[in-house]
Amino acid sequence: MNPLDELGRLVATHQAADLLFEDVEHIPASLTPEPYRRLLVHDHHMTLAMEEFHGHAVRVHVVDRHFEDASYLRTSVLTVPATMIGHTAGRAGTRFEGERAVQFGAIRFNFEFVTVEVREAIVAEHIPLGQVLIDHNVLRHIDLGAILKIRVGPELAEIFGCETGMETYGRLATIFCNRRPAVDLLEVSAPLLHE
Repeated sequence: MNPLDELGRLVATHQAADLLFEDVEHIPASLTPEPYRRLLVHDHHMTLAMEEFHGHAVRVHVVDRHFEDASYLRTSVLTVPATMIGHTAGRAGTRFEGERAVQFGAIRFNFEFVTVEVREAIVAEHIPLGQVLIDHNVLRHIDLGAILKIRVGPELAEIFGCETGMETYGRLATIFCNRRPAVDLLEVSAPLLHE
């Protein structure tokens, strides 16, 4: 897999895909700086990592969705309340009133590998993907595919409430459900304050 090609496929259905990134570079996981390394370089659900890092449960906001045969594609944003003292470098409430965006994501989910109940919970779009899989006790494994060094474009800058060109990091991964590669995903952290 070429990480940049996979990135393009995952964000293709986003309404402003060409404005998401100014620049993207595939880097070795070992070169990922803290605190991004703690957030991204692991084989756990990002929902849990984000909640632990930001000290609050996250909410999901689906931005775009598309159905294609047995696959469901979407882009979404995870947020925490704006009242939380944030670790992000962005302003709160720029797109999601009263909330601070902490992650942008894109998924391609093959529903052939999960139950109807899991499919319905994901399509309902009220609970983050990782939490749905946990809640439904889906046997899962996450395979980290690539770490990406990203300079945010105008679309991501608006979502994160930061300046265009700010540096952040993301990851590409595959979630295996019941031992089958069911989900390809992109997860991009909001630019973080340095610790």
